[in-house]
Parts: sequence; structure tokens; C-alpha cells
Amino acid sequence: MLIELASHNDDIRRLLEKGYALRVDTLHLVVRDIPYLDHEGVLQTGSIVAKLVPVDEHHFVQDDHQVYFAGSAPYGLEGQPVPNLAGGATTIPLSHDDVVVQRSFSNKPATGFANFFDKIEHYVALISGPAIERFPQATPLTFRVDPDIVPDSVFKVHDSLTSRAEIADLANVFVDDVIAIIGLGGTGSYVLDFMVKTRVKEIRGFDGDLFYPHNAFRSPGALDIEDWKKSKASVAERRYANFRHGLSMRQVYIDASSTAELQGVTCAFVCVDKGSARAAIFDLLTGMGIPFIDVGMGLNRKQGPLAGTLRATYFSVEKAAEVRAMNLAETVDDPDNAYRQNVQIAELNAINAALAVMLYKQRRGFYVDDSSAYHLLMDTTTLRIMSERDA
Repeated sequence: MLIELASHNDDIRRLLEKGYALRVDTLHLVVRDIPYLDHEGVLQTGSIVAKLVPVDEHHFVQDDHQVYFAGSAPYGLEGQPVPNLAGGATTIPLSHDDVVVQRSFSNKPATGFANFFDKIEHYVALISGPAIERFPQATPLTFRVDPDIVPDSVFKVHDSLTSRAEIADLANVFVDDVIAIIGLGGTGSYVLDFMVKTRVKEIRGFDGDLFYPHNAFRSPGALDIEDWKKSKASVAERRYANFRHGLSMRQVYIDASSTAELQGVTCAFVCVDKGSARAAIFDLLTGMGIPFIDVGMGLNRKQGPLAGTLRATYFSVEKAAEVRAMNLAETVDDPDNAYRQNVQIAELNAINAALAVMLYKQRRGFYVDDSSAYHLLMDTTTLRIMSERDA
């Protein structure tokens, strides 16, 4: 990746050819072997880290005047901290544990930085200048190239959102997860849309139905009339195939006999609107020891406009039977449910999916979980969310 990066970006190529010890790590350019003086005047080495901001699949730019530094505070020849290095203590998550960022620096020249070469040279002069003067053998030009990169292997595009937000450590909590989405209709299609952008290892989607015009009104994505009467699974596969690896959509209904389809799944989302189907799926998931989140809506037109609730319920492996006994989710068919007639409610599908995905991400440690809620109900008339919590 580093060599490919240098072949498309002249400024990075110049750094490499000059002898800087470069590495690419989670969309950061890491420059190792940077000599500096510590507070006792002892020669140390650290690393400069700068964000890589992609403009397309091959080209990257720097978009600010700041860098990060793995090392203690650099000092000058007179035993004082190097001046004009604003910033402070901070950390950012990197994949290689030999570079641990401890602080940020900010020193913007009047003309700014045209590219990475100018930026790195500028900061090396400030940080390493005193060390090189005192120890002439010290040099940042070690030609120690590390071509390895920790790739966003699950994605087919660079995950610049994660690197810009500096949440790679949180995003990586999902990397071993295998997700099943059972039902790719309205809410299920939004769950898929959210999960496609999550660093889970694999996503398996299941739906035996065909894609009709009404489905387009309650699912994300661009309209393509060629999708009519194709399977929902194939439509979903086509929509997201260019976004990530590990995507498998199948035109099948999940029932009590679907053990093989769910083998290896670590968490499932149940997005079906038929109670009897839900009951069979619950039996299967509980029997296989797979935690799952079930979603549902209860809508009516008693006052004219639609009103009702959106629900997301988490069934852990340990408490699945206990939660199921509470009858929070319908497991029998209800022919009077207005949801089955009114399908043009995309915003409710999206909110329902968001509640479910946030429950999942809370349980995985991505979001703070102060409530340990396993059951969420949103009232569409007040927009309030009520929760049931673990004891």
C-alpha cells in the first residue's frame, strides 16, 4: 500500500525517496525515527503522524497544519521546550503498537503547507534540529520502509470517516462479528444500510420476497426500475457490492430448519412483520445460542393520522427465554395491523432500524451504555423513547 500510495502521490514519493521511515496506518502517514532531545538533553527518537485525507481511491491530501507526535516533549539546546509548538496531550488509535501518540503539535507557516513533503520537512526541522546539531550522527533519514498497512479489508473504499473522527479503536470492536439480517424489507433494508458501513466481518441477508415498487418507498438507495420483480436479496447485493466485502444476500425464508444458514452468526437482526414467522425464528436463534434484536411497529388510524409505537428488543443468550416470556414481540399473526397496509413510512423504518443498530453497538462497546436497556419503545405521537432495563 505504501509503495502504491507513493506511485500516485508525488509528495509522499519524495518523502520516501529522501529516506524518511514511512508507514501507513489506518489512514495516517507515520514518519518514524525522528530524533529529538528530551528535557535532560538526551537523544531520543519519536514518530510524526499526519492524517491522510483521500480525495479518490489513489490520491491523498493533507487538510490542516497539525501533526501528532509519539514521544515526549522535544527540547532545544538551551534545555527549554522547542518554542512555537502549540497543541497538547492527546492520543489517537493506531493499529501498530510500536507507535503510541502522546501529543499534538500546531505550527502554521504564513503560507500554509502545499503538501505532505512540505509539512513533514517543516516539523522535522523544528523537532529534530536541536538533536541533529548536538548529535551530528542523528538523522531522520533512515530509509527504514515498512510497506505494511493495516487495511480496511472489509471495505472496498477508504474508511476516511473513521480516521477523521479518530475512532478506529471503537470501529474495530466489530471486526470479528458475523451479522444476520432476517428480512430485507423496510426496516431490514435500513439495518443493512447501516451495517454495511460497520466493520463487521460478514453480513448475511435473508429474504424470500421479490422487490416491488412499494418497496422502493420504504428502503434506502437510488431507484432502478430494473429492480422490479427481482428478489430483494439480489437488489440488496447489487446496491452494496461495490462498498464492501463479506456480503451475502440470499433469496430464502429463515425458518426452524435454517440451521446451516445461520452457522457462525454472532448476532442477528429479526426484521419480519409476521408473528408466526417471528416465533419460528426466535426458536431457531435461541436454540443455536445466537443473541438477536427484534424490531416491530404497532400502528393505527384511530385518530385519522397514523399513530403508534416502534420497538427494538434485545434477546441475549443468557436471558432470551426470560425476555421472550414477557411477550414484548408479537409471535402470532395479527390481520388488523395497519403496518401491513400502509407501507410508505420510510422514516419509521429508518428510526426503527437505528434503534436496533444502536442497541447492538451499545452491547458491543461502541456507545456508552449507562442503562443496559434491552427493550426500547418509541411513541410516534410524542417522539419519546421508553426503555426496559436489565435488573
